[in-house]
Amino acid sequence: MSRKYFGTDGVRGRVGNTPITPEFAMLLAQAAGRVLKRWTHDGEVGVFIGKDTRVSGYMLEAAMQAGFLSAGVDVMLGGPLPTPAVAYLTRAQRLNAGVVISASHNPFYDNGIKFFSSKGTKLPDELELQIEKEMDRGYQCVDSAQLGKARRLDDASGRYVEFCKSTFPSDRDLKGLKIYVDCANGAAYHIAPDVYHELGATVVCDGDHPDGFNINEGVGATHTDTLPQRVAKAGCDIGIALDGDADRLIMADSEKVYNGDLLLYLIAKDRLVRRGLAGVVGTLMTNFAVEKKLKSLGVAFHRAKVGDRYVLETLQKEGLQLGGEGSGHLIILDKQTTGDGIVSSLQVLAVLVRNRTTLRDALAEVSLTPQVLINRRYPKGYVWTDDENLQRAIAEVSARLEGKGRVLVRASGTEPLVRVMVECEDASEAKQVCEALAGLIPAGQ
Repeated sequence: MSRKYFGTDGVRGRVGNTPITPEFAMLLAQAAGRVLKRWTHDGEVGVFIGKDTRVSGYMLEAAMQAGFLSAGVDVMLGGPLPTPAVAYLTRAQRLNAGVVISASHNPFYDNGIKFFSSKGTKLPDELELQIEKEMDRGYQCVDSAQLGKARRLDDASGRYVEFCKSTFPSDRDLKGLKIYVDCANGAAYHIAPDVYHELGATVVCDGDHPDGFNINEGVGATHTDTLPQRVAKAGCDIGIALDGDADRLIMADSEKVYNGDLLLYLIAKDRLVRRGLAGVVGTLMTNFAVEKKLKSLGVAFHRAKVGDRYVLETLQKEGLQLGGEGSGHLIILDKQTTGDGIVSSLQVLAVLVRNRTTLRDALAEVSLTPQVLINRRYPKGYVWTDDENLQRAIAEVSARLEGKGRVLVRASGTEPLVRVMVECEDASEAKQVCEALAGLIPAGQ
């Protein structure tokens, strides 16, 4: 059964257009509340709500709160919080579900709603389908005597700061490090700087003055082209960039940006040396060099579909703890139940402090394979998997690049695009091959 509203990461869209309207948010909360009540043995349900710094968060938070209360569900409000903070606090407060109002790395005019289970993980598909089906019943309100109650968790940010610090080795600190922290004018603006400062670092902040409209605007984990220059100008040893809801992490020194693939490798290598490592999960887009290097160390590498949801599913299926994406979503299951930019950064910093090294020296042994990506818009009715010429060319190129690169062709899930990606040790060859394959796809409007 296909889902009408939930995507791979909750419900998301342009504010003011369905489904990101106050009416939809209220009905969604009502439906979720009724389903959650059926899933609990006593029918008593409590939900935690957090949001990022978008101006529309106030509107959607109020609508979600009204929806839950009218379904007889109690609500705990956390205010602006990173997505992983909601996952943690939902568990810590022993609540039945958590809700995050955020569109992550998108511009301020988008927003989204996603749910966490009582265990701090994404809701099962089955539960999301039940919520969608329940929405078809429309508006319903319980009797006044059964209405839910709301209260605010006043020290939500402080509790999460302490949780983050607890994931860093208790016998280590960050004294002597000067860290540049880009909070993307997002949900971690009042949290991330405190975490690093309280662990002993000197902190220089950027993107820590949200106004409701500037989230992700030229700052954060999706705007890192100038991050090394900013790190150098601030006289810092290392740079940390988070996205709007702080579940992504990109790092830099004064010369280079280190993406999620490289940071995943650094953490994996350290774990392998210190206590052994059975395997790592990446995605179809994870750089070939990382897979090759991990396999040379005897570490099994598994590729999931693109998206942290699928990384988590594969981790659970394979019984592993460490996975991630080049975009900066890193999942470290023995530290946190979901991707967490701050917690992930602390695992990287722990490696550097423990070994008295730098990002540059620790990752000198890994050189990412040149990667070329072309998005090709196709005409209506075109099915790339049925294109015999394209399929033949993909097979021929894949055979030619075996051992030194790879080809990945996949459709976009939201637009009429085919994404062609070629990795090859020779950058010019990668570009040539990618352009040739993309050229076989008929152009759309």
